Amino acid sequence: MAKREYFGTDGIRGKVGESNINPEFVTKLGWAAGKVLAGRGTNKVLIGKDTRISGYMLESALEAGLSAAGINIGLLGPMPTPAIAYLTKTFRSEAGIVISASHNPYYDNGIKFFSSTGHKLDDEIELAIEQKMKCDMTCVESDKLGKASRINDAAGRYIEYCKGTFPSELSLAGLKIVVDCAHGATYHIAPNVLIELGATVIEIGTEPDGLNINHKVGATSLRATTEAVKKHKADLGFALDGDGDRIMMVDEEGKVVDGDQIIFIIARDALRTGKLGGGVVGTKMTNLGMELALEKLGIPFERADVGDRYVMELLQKKGWCIGGENSGHVLNLNYASTGDGIVAGLQVISAMLRANMKLSALNSGYDKFPQRLINVKYKQSSGNLIEHKDVVKAVSKAESAMGDDGRVLLRKSGTEPLIRVMVEAKTDKDSDKWAEYIAEEVKKAG
Repeated sequence: MAKREYFGTDGIRGKVGESNINPEFVTKLGWAAGKVLAGRGTNKVLIGKDTRISGYMLESALEAGLSAAGINIGLLGPMPTPAIAYLTKTFRSEAGIVISASHNPYYDNGIKFFSSTGHKLDDEIELAIEQKMKCDMTCVESDKLGKASRINDAAGRYIEYCKGTFPSELSLAGLKIVVDCAHGATYHIAPNVLIELGATVIEIGTEPDGLNINHKVGATSLRATTEAVKKHKADLGFALDGDGDRIMMVDEEGKVVDGDQIIFIIARDALRTGKLGGGVVGTKMTNLGMELALEKLGIPFERADVGDRYVMELLQKKGWCIGGENSGHVLNLNYASTGDGIVAGLQVISAMLRANMKLSALNSGYDKFPQRLINVKYKQSSGNLIEHKDVVKAVSKAESAMGDDGRVLLRKSGTEPLIRVMVEAKTDKDSDKWAEYIAEEVKKAG
């Protein structure tokens, strides 16, 4: 398959005004996507965005390009990424376009696409769009131009969908929940879902101003959620990222419950309720403790490359339903076609209620291994340091010393000249010792 020039594993992303995140490029992208999608079914594409100030500009650019290609546009406004996937499917649209850079700062933005089935676009279609980008932009005749309309009930539709994934025999009445929306796309969605299901809600990060998305709040900055849970003596806390496809949680004691722990809780509950549908897919970064805990339950486990795209591919290949990443991408194909932070959080709460346990107790059975991650800078001229003989020797020595009680992972960053050295062991002392030892060998080799 040809190499993609613009699309990465999660669409096109960069700093606003630079590279490919500018009005000229995005207008051409909208036109190229429109040309590839034109003439199929409804001939309509949905556009949603998070709360970044640049979303207005990029939305208008996409709208112009799609219209010039003869595609009608449905404007959703600020909506979580999983909501756009869901609405694309329910409206029978050709595609859904998300304007978001997820957990990145406000000055970044990105474009990603969903197919009519609510899944990320096939590689073949992304390649076709890239090929069309090489052509001169044209415009259909005036009577064939695409029309744009605003879908005013989009938020209400998605709120009802989220509520529908929660068991009808259960209620959140009596629960006090902190919800941190990262000043992002879930600010008008997540609190209402929880309130309408009966919870008392303490809101954080629900006042977006275009510049504060993900700033000291949300799934990548849990201090605000942790402090609010303790202050308000809440039963738990949700922390979502800027576009709502990731979730981290905080238990009633103020301790973080990460993506791996969330996946474990959901998988164990699914096993008990007969909805597991096979096994669980994690990534190369998934904690060894989770793998061993699933093994004790008799739940098969497989590792994919890092990235929810690869987790999805392996789930579909295996015919399984549950997977995700320790960063908080949680996939459950029983309920959603993509990672959905709100839905994942509701599944954890339903497991709590069914087991009549607090979130801290629900983690029992999963002993998280201490993990040490060291980033080592390298020169582009250094070659493949991961395969350097001295580095290979150091990794082998660490693995032999730890045996089945530890794990080593070396991988190149996809965005920076860094080798990421990760070591998990039964003790902090061992994970620190071997990570520092291997990182030093990588530095020497580079």
